[in-house]
Amino acid sequence: MQTMIDPVSLQLPQTVEPRNPGQDFDADWLRSLQANTSAIERRAKTLPGRRSVKKDHQAAWLLKAITCIDLTTLSGDDTAARVQRLCAKARQPLRADLLTALDMPQITTGAICVYHEMINPAVTALSSSGIPVAAVSTGFPAGLSPFHLRVAEIEQSVAAGAEEIDIVISRRHALSGDWRALYDEVRSFRAAAGHAHLKTILATGELGTLRNVARASMVCMMAGADFIKTSTGKESVNATLPVSLVMLRAIRTYFERTGYRVGYKPAGGLSKAKDALVYLSLIKEELGPRWLQPDLFRIGASSLLLDIERQLEHHVTGNYSAGYRHAIG
Repeated sequence: MQTMIDPVSLQLPQTVEPRNPGQDFDADWLRSLQANTSAIERRAKTLPGRRSVKKDHQAAWLLKAITCIDLTTLSGDDTAARVQRLCAKARQPLRADLLTALDMPQITTGAICVYHEMINPAVTALSSSGIPVAAVSTGFPAGLSPFHLRVAEIEQSVAAGAEEIDIVISRRHALSGDWRALYDEVRSFRAAAGHAHLKTILATGELGTLRNVARASMVCMMAGADFIKTSTGKESVNATLPVSLVMLRAIRTYFERTGYRVGYKPAGGLSKAKDALVYLSLIKEELGPRWLQPDLFRIGASSLLLDIERQLEHHVTGNYSAGYRHAIG
């Protein structure tokens, strides 16, 4: 069985994007950003049913989604053994017999995402794999620890081997409209991260309005964020299509004005293969195919991979399999 995708397209592009250096704080630009909530919600409602792919095309998109997953474990009972199992799954996210049936080479997930204490076992388990370790930081998930400790946490995670840092912004700055304070905060986090890529978590479910989402997105990009991310996964409302649409259009506006591409990461509540298909189609429509590579698009998830694997087995065999047939780490 042959999928309708070039295996090369599952890999990172040959050219490396110039990293977003950030821009000077521009209050006038921020004030110009608005959000038409009713129009955004109408557009978002059309997405799940209007962009449906089937058969080989669906399998190809699901394979693409796997390469963009930040396979995540952020539990209080995490252990080194659990992280090692998850890393083994990241190295081989799809069973070998399914890859053979799909005529595909070995693929990996985009990254592993863990707490600081789990960086060392993750780095060891992923040695020579090329899969980066992402660490949540800055008092995740609330972001309310003392500022100097949040900066130090970033520095220590990078020193431990994290190649990506997922920070949480201080929501109070966005809610009070103190955008300069948010800019200065993220700018400091970017400096502390050094060579590691910085993903800024907006916690969109706690920002109050879509206009705040648009402005927080732009402030983080002005401050040098490499990615903007919807949620910690711990809020009552996590990734949604309306906030995603707002964030993607902010990314497009930033690119059109500066020439720098910033990545996007939805997280929280994405557990079904159909969710991945909707987000992939949204990315393609709003930003274009270049953003469908894992250096610019990630999905923060833990259980999503299981459902994708079950859907791919159904594509190959015509039968749905029980979850226990697919190792999930």
